[in-house]
Amino acid sequence: RVVTVMADGQTRTVRSNAATVREVVEEAGVTLRGEDTTSVPATAFPRDGQTVTVLRITGSREVREDPIPFAERRDEDATLYRGTEVVQQAGRPGLRRTTYALRTVNGVRQKPRRLRTEVVREPTPRIVRVGTRPRPASVHGADSLNWQALAACESGGRPDAVDPSGTYGGLYQFDTGTWHDLGGEGRPQDASAAEQTYRAQKLYVRSGAAAWPHCGARLRE
Repeated sequence: RVVTVMADGQTRTVRSNAATVREVVEEAGVTLRGEDTTSVPATAFPRDGQTVTVLRITGSREVREDPIPFAERRDEDATLYRGTEVVQQAGRPGLRRTTYALRTVNGVRQKPRRLRTEVVREPTPRIVRVGTRPRPASVHGADSLNWQALAACESGGRPDAVDPSGTYGGLYQFDTGTWHDLGGEGRPQDASAAEQTYRAQKLYVRSGAAAWPHCGARLRE
């Protein structure tokens, strides 16, 4: 019988009386290693004129890690004014690890096969406190002043403004200590414009225009 053996980019034609395809391949000088196999079952009886292709197979494993998104939980808080939100707990993504079996046949990579998946770390939710407390309309003795002019002078009228040093923030450039003394939560630049104005009015009642040495005079414009 004449059998053609194709392996490693070469074609070999052999005459053989072998009883199995595996024996024919060996007679052609080709060695099967590891997971190598043939296009015709190795134990099959070889037929005259048959072509047998040797499939070189290599296998490995690959581990991939992917983040698991975290959820956000929003809790109402009656101690905070409406429009105020405070991040109580920062969210943290979880981690998922997946192991795949990789296989190449004659140098061609096959589709990875998933072996197992495990959660290495559960995600931590982001918790936000949302204010529900009604906000006072104004502070007696300060509501008639020109707060818009003061804000324009201090921050350019931007509620999220922060000075270059990172010390002062918000419309009226509060430092964090003063903001907290006035009942504010978190950072002043994260609060709503209405709350910032309310806290500034409280500061004025306590300290007067001197709380803003460079721009305080704008309150009387």
